[in-house]
Amino acid sequence: MRARLLEAGTLALLVEPGAPRAGDPTDAAADAAALAAVAERLRAVPGVVEVVPGAETLLVRVAAGPVPRAAVRAALEGAPAGTARARTAPAGTTRAGTTADLARAPRTVVVPVRYDGEDLAEVARILGTEPAEVVRRHTAATHRVAFTGFAPGFAYLAGARGLEVPRRATPRTRIPAGAVGLAGPYSGVYPRASPGGWQLVGTTDVPMWDLERDPPALLLPGDEVRFVDAATLPDPAGRSAADLARDAWSGVPREATVRPWRRAGSSGLELVASTAPAAVEDLGRPGLAHLGVTASGALDPPALRAANRAVGNGPSFACLELTGSATLRAVGRSTVAVAGAVTRAAVVLEEGDEITLDAPAHGQHSYVAVRGGIDVPQVLGSASTDLLSGLGPAPVRPGEIVPVRDVPDDVLGPLRRGAPPRGPRDGPHGPGAGPEDPDVVVVDVVLGPRDDWFDDESLARLLAQEWTVTPRLDRVGARLEGPHALVRREERAAAELPSEGVALGALQVPPDGQPVLLLADHPVTGGYPVVAVVAAADVPRAAQVPPGGRLRFRRVEQPSA
Repeated sequence: MRARLLEAGTLALLVEPGAPRAGDPTDAAADAAALAAVAERLRAVPGVVEVVPGAETLLVRVAAGPVPRAAVRAALEGAPAGTARARTAPAGTTRAGTTADLARAPRTVVVPVRYDGEDLAEVARILGTEPAEVVRRHTAATHRVAFTGFAPGFAYLAGARGLEVPRRATPRTRIPAGAVGLAGPYSGVYPRASPGGWQLVGTTDVPMWDLERDPPALLLPGDEVRFVDAATLPDPAGRSAADLARDAWSGVPREATVRPWRRAGSSGLELVASTAPAAVEDLGRPGLAHLGVTASGALDPPALRAANRAVGNGPSFACLELTGSATLRAVGRSTVAVAGAVTRAAVVLEEGDEITLDAPAHGQHSYVAVRGGIDVPQVLGSASTDLLSGLGPAPVRPGEIVPVRDVPDDVLGPLRRGAPPRGPRDGPHGPGAGPEDPDVVVVDVVLGPRDDWFDDESLARLLAQEWTVTPRLDRVGARLEGPHALVRREERAAAELPSEGVALGALQVPPDGQPVLLLADHPVTGGYPVVAVVAAADVPRAAQVPPGGRLRFRRVEQPSA
């Protein structure tokens, strides 16, 4: 079967390789190995910066459009399936944790497990067997990392036979770190406490994610995993899992989130009051999807760059991302500028001076740049706060002070006069408001990759009606609500989409038919069909629309290359 190339926005394609699948539906490990070989060929295509494996697909991302469809097609059809070059970092990638993990050979990792999971008996009931037999099957299998996603360090492990079970009907609101679960043909270990719907069969003490390691993720695509029943090991109570897996990890786990406390003697900005906690953001962590880490970064990168330019900073210096109104106070002497929903020209603040940003008339996110940049530790090459992954500085709350970097003036650019521009098409909620109604923001979308899951009437409805941004929004995504929900085609009504890579700006459609617009901190993979993806240039404007604001989608065709 010929590979399918599905549209996934202006900077990505979703590839269905079309390779023959394993005869046994539970043998996802063989399918993962075939996908991995295809992924290696696609990484060699000029312009491709990242390839994100899913259960049956590959998301191919480029840094700038148009997506090289012809070159991708040639890579899929021109080389034998078994030829895979050595793993190398994407072009231009120099961030921590990327080179060693992509270049190293797959390993075998032993993970001791206490089979004490809350769902062990239920899993046995579903499979028509006893809990002891579930443990035997789980420990007898050789599991292979098919792909990573959901959260940093979360690996989808394929290869176990006789353990295929559905997700729980009602997901848990909190699953502890180290929980070992089953879902469909996969096993997985939760790297940190999070919600989840997998069936829990045990727990392990081996850290799946540790920023003291290089790479931080214990398990990467291609690695083999053997689960060992901790009850069968000598002195399990006195011997840590870390001892048993020393060859696969090192270092002491630490909390990834750090509070940006000011150091004695340094300048800083105090958040005196704000509508919501502020976030420290730069241009994010691109190129780390293979670790389960999304790019994150500013919700409105053009505004962050504009604020930085105004104070003479480099474009990627860390800023404060504010939502709504806020008051800031100078600790020491600082030069600041604001861009985004609110704009302020560069101004020098002396000790104790305050700057107040009123609630924006349009939009919601403003970026405060301070000359020299905000001085917080970088995590995986970025100072950005990633709420879903728990990476980077904790959100800044009133009463807290963020330190300012002490950078010599001669290494910074000149101050810019006047307020930073918002963009080439200024309007309500930022650039690009629709011509018919100034309170409706029109953004371009590319239909796909899963528009064929929805009936023709729903596709017409997606583009014709207005969508209201609900209060259910954060840096991960914005829940939209329209007068009429989107409806799946009859043959897809009860179908479950295997997890696949998702692009920034994707419009995922859960079963209720009301889309979710994925924003900067979105998960690497998702299991709801994506009906369309907002054009990359329009995502910042869409992210600026506050609760109660309205969006309208305008279809554009992806140019071919």
